[in-house]
Amino acid sequence: MTYIGDVGALARKDLLLELRAKETLPSMLLFVISALTIFHFALPAGTSDVAARGLLWSALVFTALLGLTRAFVAEREQGMFDALILTPCDRSAIWLAKSIAVLAFLAAAEVVALPAFAAFFHGLNGRTVAAVALADLGIVAVGTLFGAMAVAGRARELLLPLLFLPAAIPIVVGGVGGYLWFLVLYDAIFAVFAWGTFEYVVAEAA
Repeated sequence: MTYIGDVGALARKDLLLELRAKETLPSMLLFVISALTIFHFALPAGTSDVAARGLLWSALVFTALLGLTRAFVAEREQGMFDALILTPCDRSAIWLAKSIAVLAFLAAAEVVALPAFAAFFHGLNGRTVAAVALADLGIVAVGTLFGAMAVAGRARELLLPLLFLPAAIPIVVGGVGGYLWFLVLYDAIFAVFAWGTFEYVVAEAA
């Protein structure tokens, strides 16, 4: 199979598993809507646009973390992580396929979250939507890499947030400020870094 074919097959496997299990996406949807609802009722009337965007980004980052935590859960629970690594394909294809699957879940959650944010707070502009789209790429790129690092550890649920959240700080800064060029640069750097190092990360995790 070609590299693209391997990526497609692996991503399709993850998406089909989620369609059957219906665990990751419903959890992400429930979390992000609950978080935005709490923020809506907890904040005083007249909250500034910057503060509202900060809350949106907080909700999105933790929603993404929920999806990333479950990125390798099927292989972990079934003891198939080693088998995944031994799949006769480029190991970076595993990273790209997992990233695509998580990106699909995150985008689906945001299809609901962004209109809810617009209704609860001060509407939604095109720059914020563009920032969210760019940030998603960086989130899944670096988050999937850290998810592979954490899957072999004993305290997996604790290790992933410790690795991911500091790396997500620039995404929040760029998103709240609407610095699209900064998000593009972040995406490019971390996509190349994750693509180039994933093979060595999973070799140590296996």
